[in-house]
Amino acid sequence: MQTIIADMTNQIDEKEMAQAGKILKEGGLVAFPTETVYGLGANALDEQAAFKIYAAKGRPSDNPLIVHIARMEDLYKIVQTVPEEAVKLADKFWPGPLTMIFQKKEIVPYGTTGGLDTVAVRMPNHPVALKMIEAGGGYIAAPSANTSGRPSPTTAQHVADDMDGKIEMILDGGSVGIGVESTIVDLSTGVPTILRPGYINKAMLEEVVGQVEIDPTLLSADCKQRPKAPGMRYKHYAPKADMVIVEGEEENVISYINDRICEELKKGNCPGVIASDETRHRYCGGAVKSMGSRSDELSISRHLYAVLREFDEQQVSCIFSEAFETPNLGQAIMNRMVKAAGHQIIRV
Repeated sequence: MQTIIADMTNQIDEKEMAQAGKILKEGGLVAFPTETVYGLGANALDEQAAFKIYAAKGRPSDNPLIVHIARMEDLYKIVQTVPEEAVKLADKFWPGPLTMIFQKKEIVPYGTTGGLDTVAVRMPNHPVALKMIEAGGGYIAAPSANTSGRPSPTTAQHVADDMDGKIEMILDGGSVGIGVESTIVDLSTGVPTILRPGYINKAMLEEVVGQVEIDPTLLSADCKQRPKAPGMRYKHYAPKADMVIVEGEEENVISYINDRICEELKKGNCPGVIASDETRHRYCGGAVKSMGSRSDELSISRHLYAVLREFDEQQVSCIFSEAFETPNLGQAIMNRMVKAAGHQIIRV
């Protein structure tokens, strides 16, 4: 299969967008940009199309997909009830990086929901995504457009690296703005509960709907429950090299990582180091990469997956990373980093 790459960075090409819509309506796969990461889209109401997503990604079939819509009224066609909290959250955050979980209607196949009676829905805040959803029939199931387990794609080139020859089309909308996946909130039972942290944090949600809980398995290394949302159980976002997160006071973290760098260099290896703009100059060797300034949270989230992919290209022997507990996006960033490291954390 030859994968078409359509340039939408400056303006939407109506002819190529129509082609993307035709591919989706005929059961094919199209990768597209959102404000968070690139998604791998298929007709959400076509179970066989959903199965193609799992095959292209190598994704476990019980890991649910998110249904992307472009109009609020379309939500009511695929979910049983829309709670008052959902209406308030949609008014505030849609289109945007928020996914909500509802009880599904029969029109949504179990192949899309990973066998669950619930469905995750969001309305992305990206002109290319919204146009493509409309062109493709209004309901597009899409996880991140990467090989399952690898760092999520934040550019069209990242998608091509993983999906070239496996899917029909990639819509290139340039680099994404946020760089970590949407916040997922379960509204299907009881108190709204965060199943995956993202740009929209707990405090922001509580300003709109009051009490919000956080699922206790978010940072668990041993979650056996069936995943109700993407990213809850399986190893995600991982580079090829083993990665360790080092937590503690800044001086202790830098000293510990420098000791490990020296050990790796003596073995003839090239270790990778994830640092910030403020600390990158303090490491004694290896491949040192900054995720951005700690005073600019979006720079950190935006660069996370790209940095992990760069380490794959350099074939580093291992990766040592500083922790990034930033005020607003910190939980989302650390959630992705901890999963990428396979929950390997050292406190110094």
